Amino acid sequence: MPLRGELVTLLRRARIPVVIAALAAMSFPAVTNGQWLNLPSADIPRTADGKPNLTAPAPRLPDGKPDLSGIWLRSRNYMDGIDPPFQSWADTLFKQRVADSGKDDPIGRCLPWGIPRIGAFSVQKIIQQPRLIVVLYESLTTFRQIFMDGRKLPEDPNPTWMGYSVGRWDGDTLVVETGGFNGKTWLEVRGHPLTDALHVTERMRRRDVGHMEVRVTIDDPKAYTRAWDTTIQLDLLPDTELLEYVCNENEKDAVHLVGK
Repeated sequence: MPLRGELVTLLRRARIPVVIAALAAMSFPAVTNGQWLNLPSADIPRTADGKPNLTAPAPRLPDGKPDLSGIWLRSRNYMDGIDPPFQSWADTLFKQRVADSGKDDPIGRCLPWGIPRIGAFSVQKIIQQPRLIVVLYESLTTFRQIFMDGRKLPEDPNPTWMGYSVGRWDGDTLVVETGGFNGKTWLEVRGHPLTDALHVTERMRRRDVGHMEVRVTIDDPKAYTRAWDTTIQLDLLPDTELLEYVCNENEKDAVHLVGK
């Protein structure tokens, strides 16, 4: 597992410079400004003391659409208090995964996190253009394309880990539809199951400079008795950049995972 990359990323997000310095003093390469971790973002409004003004009005592009660009990370667990309407087999599997301490979690074997999990737990950089939105995820150095050119989801897709995404604007809310999954991902670390029938709808609204709300609808009739919603709250991470996160290089942890 990428110890330095993962720990330094988490600690950097938590703003623990002393611990980061201790890690950097070990056998890992030093964390320096060469990684652009402390470079002020030129396009973020600031208060009189130079700090990012995260409550300023949300920016807009020349075409009038909200600009969702930036580096984001969720502010709380998006499954807190959620009791999904399981199919019976999915409920049994979920309880087994909890009892097993998640030892079969695909991300423990450096496999892709899938949608919507990666959007809820990974640092992500949104790059927005009128006909295409690209999302770069720090976890596993993964990317996602959201096509805004009016195309429909493929009718007979080659199943993938991240699925296929198309988007459209509903006023100031970006609506993203994603399907075509291979059914091998988990919804989150406790093990809520997903299948190849999964269809995800995300409604993304940037409330102001520093905060975005993503309303997620999970529609997976093979695993759940009805479609259901949860919400991801994203906070802007100003004055920083993504780090490389490589997991599958000499991975040695899977054999040590334990469970019943």
